[in-house]
Formats: sequence, C-alpha cells, structure tokens
Amino acid sequence: MILAVPDTVLGVVSEGVVPQMKAGAILLTLDPAAAYAGLLAKRDDVVQAVAHPCHPSVFLERTTKEEWADTFGGQGAPQNVVAAIDEDAPDATKAAAEATIRIIYAPVIDVHWVTVKQLAILEPTLVETVACMIGTLLNEALHETVHTAGVPEEAAKAMLFGHVQIALTNALRGSNPFSEACEIAIQYGKDTIIKDDWKKIFDDSELDGVIAKMLKLEAVKH
Repeated sequence: MILAVPDTVLGVVSEGVVPQMKAGAILLTLDPAAAYAGLLAKRDDVVQAVAHPCHPSVFLERTTKEEWADTFGGQGAPQNVVAAIDEDAPDATKAAAEATIRIIYAPVIDVHWVTVKQLAILEPTLVETVACMIGTLLNEALHETVHTAGVPEEAAKAMLFGHVQIALTNALRGSNPFSEACEIAIQYGKDTIIKDDWKKIFDDSELDGVIAKMLKLEAVKH
C-alpha cells in the first residue's frame, strides 16, 4: 500500500487503511516526517517503509536531451533513492519494497537503506533546512544584485549560474582549490551571514521541533 498523500494527513489516512491491510503487507510512505513523528498507524503484521527520491544529481553526466530536461527526476534522468524499513522486516519483504521503489521512482541508480531517523536528518535537515535555504538565499542575493546594486540582470545571472557550479564542484568534490582571495571572501560571508551556533540544527531536539512545525503538531511522538 503506497500512501501518496500530504504529510499532515498521513496519520488519519493510515488509521483508515492499516486495519484493512493483509498480514505481511507493506505500508510505503514517501516522506520520513510522519513516520519519524510517530503518526502512522501500526500493526505487528504490517511492515512500514519510507522511500524518498534524491532527484537527479547536480553532478550527473547527462548525455541526452531527455536527461537534460529532467531536473526533478522520474522521467529521463536517473536518480538515487534513500529508504528506510522496519528493522525486523524479512529480507524478502525488503526486496519487494525495493522493487516497488525502483518502479515508482524510475529510472533509479541505487536505493540506499538507512533508518527512519537518518532519513529525517537527510530531509528536512540536510536538504531542506540547508540546501533549499541556500537556494532561496542565492535567489534573494541575485535580486539584490540586480534591483539594489543595479547590475544588469543577464550579467548577474551569467556570473552567478557559472559560479554556482564552481562553488559546488570545488567545495563538494574538491575539483579545484579556491583562490586565497576567494577564501577570504568565503570567511567574510560565513562571519556575516551564518550564526555561530548553526550546527544545532543537527541536535535531536531541533529535528523534533522542525518536523513538528512542518506537520503542524505540538510535538512529535517517539
């Protein structure tokens, strides 16, 4: 059973369908928040699994027009998937879950198995709280460059879009070192923009808090 519904209603929906499921069946959700928050209805003879797509990597070697056009995944560009399943799930059940995951998110490169908590750390903390936030920050910085500093928009976009690639390849893959002057500017940016205690987002209490906010709960249940 695949529950492709908003996170905020997963608990209610699961309460309606789990009692009707066959023994040994799999309840598959597509985001870890509700599972981590303890909202899903449970049965001893029903296995719970979560699988979330990674989307096509920024470093993906694209060779076709279909791959270049697919930035989200599930069409022409292959992507990885991160998934979690009950620890005591039989190997055959896990294999069946992976087969289904590979179909719904196809084309899939690999399925990486983690715990529900680890999947929740990946999303929201790593990719939404950090990566997506940085994406919106770049957009705001572009707006200020054009509308406050007066730089022509096409020139600003050309400079930003090219340097985003350099920033990612150098920082995440070590393709090339940043120059000494760039390192000074990077440190200035960190000192000016980032709070000293920003790494607290990886604390369990912070993870619980942000997921509670996302699901509009007073608190998560463990």
